[in-house]
Amino acid sequence: VSNLQLPNKLMPWEVDYSKPNRIVSPPEIMIEGPVGAASFNNEFGRPSILGYFRTLEIDISNNGDGSSIRGYHKPIMLAGGLGNVRNLHIHKQKFPVGTPIVVIGGPAMLIGLGGGAASSMASGKSTENLDFASVQRGNAEMQRRCQEVIEQCTTIGEKNPILSVHDVGAGGLSNAIPELIHDAGLGGEFELRNIPNDEIGMSPKEIWCNESQERYVLAIDYELFERFEEICKRERCPYALLGECTTEQRLKLKDQYFNNYPVDIPMDVLLGKPPKMERNVSSIARNSSAFNCEQIRIEEAVQRVLQLPTVAAKNFLITIGDRTVTGLVSRDPFVGPWQVAVSDVAVTNSDYRGYSGEAMAIGERTPVALLSGQASGRMAIAEAITNILAADVRKLSDIKLSANWMAATGHAGEDAELYATVQAVAQELCPTLNIAIPVGKDSLSMKSVWKDAGIEKSVTAPLSLIISAFAPVNDVRKTLTPELNTDINDSQLLLIDLGNNQNRLGGSALCQVYKKLGHEPADLDRAADLINLFNAISALKRENLILAYHDRSDGGLFATLCEMCFASHVGLSVTVDDLGSNPIASLFAEELGCVIQISKSSIQQVLAILVENDLSDQTQILGELNDSDELIITHGEQAIYQQSRVKLQNWWMETSFSIQSLRDNPECAQQELDTILDKNNPGLSVNLTFDPNEDISAPFINTGILPSIAILREQGVNGHMEMAAAFTHAGFNAVDVHMTDLLEERAKLDSFQGLVACGGFSYGDVLGAGGGWAKSILFNSKLKNEFSAFFARDDVFALGVCNGCQMMAQLKELIPGADHWPKFIRNTSEQFESRLVMVKVLNSPSILLNGMQGSTLPIVVAHGEGKADLSEASAASIVQQNLISMQFVNNNLQVTEIYPFNPNGSLHGATAFCNTDGRYTIMMPHPERLFRTVQYSWKPKGWQEDGPWMRMFRNARVALI
Repeated sequence: VSNLQLPNKLMPWEVDYSKPNRIVSPPEIMIEGPVGAASFNNEFGRPSILGYFRTLEIDISNNGDGSSIRGYHKPIMLAGGLGNVRNLHIHKQKFPVGTPIVVIGGPAMLIGLGGGAASSMASGKSTENLDFASVQRGNAEMQRRCQEVIEQCTTIGEKNPILSVHDVGAGGLSNAIPELIHDAGLGGEFELRNIPNDEIGMSPKEIWCNESQERYVLAIDYELFERFEEICKRERCPYALLGECTTEQRLKLKDQYFNNYPVDIPMDVLLGKPPKMERNVSSIARNSSAFNCEQIRIEEAVQRVLQLPTVAAKNFLITIGDRTVTGLVSRDPFVGPWQVAVSDVAVTNSDYRGYSGEAMAIGERTPVALLSGQASGRMAIAEAITNILAADVRKLSDIKLSANWMAATGHAGEDAELYATVQAVAQELCPTLNIAIPVGKDSLSMKSVWKDAGIEKSVTAPLSLIISAFAPVNDVRKTLTPELNTDINDSQLLLIDLGNNQNRLGGSALCQVYKKLGHEPADLDRAADLINLFNAISALKRENLILAYHDRSDGGLFATLCEMCFASHVGLSVTVDDLGSNPIASLFAEELGCVIQISKSSIQQVLAILVENDLSDQTQILGELNDSDELIITHGEQAIYQQSRVKLQNWWMETSFSIQSLRDNPECAQQELDTILDKNNPGLSVNLTFDPNEDISAPFINTGILPSIAILREQGVNGHMEMAAAFTHAGFNAVDVHMTDLLEERAKLDSFQGLVACGGFSYGDVLGAGGGWAKSILFNSKLKNEFSAFFARDDVFALGVCNGCQMMAQLKELIPGADHWPKFIRNTSEQFESRLVMVKVLNSPSILLNGMQGSTLPIVVAHGEGKADLSEASAASIVQQNLISMQFVNNNLQVTEIYPFNPNGSLHGATAFCNTDGRYTIMMPHPERLFRTVQYSWKPKGWQEDGPWMRMFRNARVALI
C-alpha cells in the first residue's frame, strides 16, 4: 500500500473513461469516491461522523490461479443519517380526495433510468448500457433547498401544509407518486408535462421514470397551499403542481402534448399483492484450511496488519468531511488532544440546551462470510452493539438496527447462504436480544464482470451485512472513548473476552495480509454473553468505574491496544499469558470483546459487577500504562514484542499518508505525518485570559431587552441554526433572514442591531467561495444601498463566518475601514479541511473578541477555500496595524503556516480580520459550533456548561448597551 499508485500514474481527472469496457480501478475508487461523498454531504450541510472502510481481494480456489476471486472490486458505499421526528409527524395522514400532489426539487433529466433495474439484476447479468443508465446525479444545493422547505413547514406545527411526503429514488416519479397516494387509499390524475424538465426531448416513459434525485413528492393541504407556495419561493426551491387525488383508485397520467394517457392503470394492479417468487437454491461446502501462525514472525505481522486499510488510520477519509455542521455533534471519530480517529461511536445532541442525544455505530464482518454467512451476520450485529456501548444507552432494547444486505445472487451457494444468514439474524439472534430491525436496504448484484485484453475477469463480493445501530442517549457527556486516563497513576487494563480464549483466526486481518482465508471464524457463540456484556458495562458506567473503553474488532487485541496508545501518547505493558497458548492468535484473533481501563483501587467493585453478570471467567487483567512510550507484550515472563508507540503509529498512518499524498498536496501530507510522529507534540491545550464561566451579558439579559440580530443566509447556506442558537444563548432575538426576505422587503436591515452572515455553500460556490452571494448584493442597487446604509451606522455590528466571511470580504467596498480584507482562495492542501485546531486571539479592535486577547484555544474549521490571499507586504502591514484578530498556532503555541495546524496555508496564520473600528469581524473558523462544552471532541477536564467561545457572543450583547 505504501507504493500505491494509479494505472499509468494518472490522477483521477486525467483518466479517459470513454474507453470501451474500462472499469474503474480500486485505487481510483479509494481516491475519488470519498471526495465525492464528502463534497455532497459538506454542501448539503449534514455532519459526517461515522463510517467504515473495508478492502478485500482473495483467491479462494484450491489452485490459486485466480479463478475464484472474492472481494470488493465493486465497493460498498454506505451513507445515511439520523434525525428526530416529532410525534405529530410520525404517521402519514389519510388525506382527502382533491388533495394537491406536488413535486419539489430539481428538474427531470435523462439520467438514472436504470438504477432500480440494475440493482435488481442477478450478479454479472447486467449490460454496459444499463450500468451507465443507472448512474444518478447529485445536486447537494438543490437538496438543501428541498430540506429547508420541509423544515420550514414542519416548524409551523399544527398548521403544517404537508400532509404526506415521499422521497424520489429508484423508479423516479413512477414509483414515488403511486406509493404516496396508495398510502391514502386513493387514486390520482396527473399531468406529465407539469413535471419540471431540463431535457424536452425525453419520451413520456423517460420523463416519468427517470431517477433525477433531490426531489420529493408531497401531498399538500388544499387550504394551506398558498402558504406552501410562499415557503418554496422564499427558499428558491422549484415546485410544481402535478395533479390531485381521486376517489377512484386508478393512476391516470395525462400527456397534453400528445393528448393521450401514457399511464392508465388500476392501483391494485400496480401496487397490489405481488406474485411470490420461488427460488431453488443449494448450499455448497466450504473448503478451507486452518491458518498456521506458528511460523509467523510477530514483527512482520504487526507491520502488515497495521497497514491493512481496514485496520489502518482513516484520516484521508475523515478530515475531508464536515463533522461539526449543525453544532449538535458531541462525539466524532477524533479522540484526545492529539485528535486520533479511534472513537467507537458517534453521538449527537438532541438540542442546544440539554444533554440528551442520539448514538450511532456500525458493525460488519464481511470476510467471515466466506467461511460462514451466519457467523458474519451475528458478528456484525454484535460489533455494532459493542461499539454503541461506549455511549450512555439506557437499555439494550433501546437500540434499533438498520440492516444493509448485499450479495451476489446467482453465484454458486450465495443464495442459500443469504437465506441462512437472514434466518440466523432476524429469526434467532435479534429476537433473543429483544432488538428490532425496522429498516434496511439491499443490493443483490455484488459481482463485477469485465474484459481485460479479451480475457473475461470477475470479482465476487462476499455476502455482506452492514449493520447500523441507533439509540437514544441519556447524557452525551458520559460517552466513553479509547483515550487512556494518564492522570491516574494506578490503573489497570482488563480484557472482557466473549471468545472464551478460542482465538479463532478465520477471516481475520492477519489471515488477509498473508493472502489466506483460514478455517474457523470468530462468532457470537451465545447471545447471553452479549447481553451480559451490555449489562455489565452499563453498570460500570453508572458507577463511573470505567476510565477508557475500546472494543476488539479488526486487527484483534493488538490493534485495540495500539489505538488506545495512539489516542493517549502513552505506552502499555501487557501480558498475554492467560489468553491462550499461542500469543500470535491471542493478539490478532478478532473475537468479540472489549478492553477497559479502571483504577486499581476499584478492582474489587469492578470484579463484583462482572461476577454478577456472569463475566468473571471471561475477564483477564492485561496490564498497565508505562513511562517508556512503548508497547511491551510479554508471554511466559519473556518480552515477545517491544516497539515504540511512534514507530507503531507510523506504520498505522502509512496507508492514509500514501493515499493523501496521491490525492492532495503531497507536501501537506508529509507535514501532517511529521506532526503526528513528533514525540514532543504536546497536543491541544487551553490557555485563557478570561473566565469562560463568567456571564458578562447576564445583567443586560436580565433587563428583558433582546436586541434583534439578522441571521442572514442565502440558498445553500447551512450553518444558520447553530449560529442562531449561540446568539440566542447570549441574549439576542435571533431572526432568520433569507436574502429573498430582503429582496421582497419582508425584512429590512435597518430594524436590526446586528447582522451575521453564516457558513455553507451559497450558490454551490460556483463563482468561488461566497462570490455568488456577494454579487447578488453588489449587482442589485436596492440591496447594495441597504447594506451600505447598515454598515454606515455606528450602533451596529456584523460577523461573517466561513462562507459569510468570504462573502463579506467581497463587500469590503461597502464597509468602512475594511479595505485591507483579503479574498479567500483554495486551501494549500487542495482539499476541504475539517479539523479541531489551535488559534491565538490577538490584540485587535474587534468588539467580539474583547477581553479574549492573548488566549490560545481550540476551534473547529470546515472549509475548502479558507486561505487568505495576501502578499507578504500586505500581511505584514495588517499585522502591524493590529487588524488581524486571530492566527493559527501550532500545539507549541507558535504562529504557524505548517499544515495541519494551519489547515488552509494563510500567511502568518491569519484566519480572522476586523475593520478599523472593530465593529465588523470576519473569520474562517466556526466559534458558533463550540459555544457549549459538549460540542468539543476534546476538552480539558473540569469544564462546565459554557465553552470559551461563548464569550464572543456575550461580547456582542455587551457592545449593544
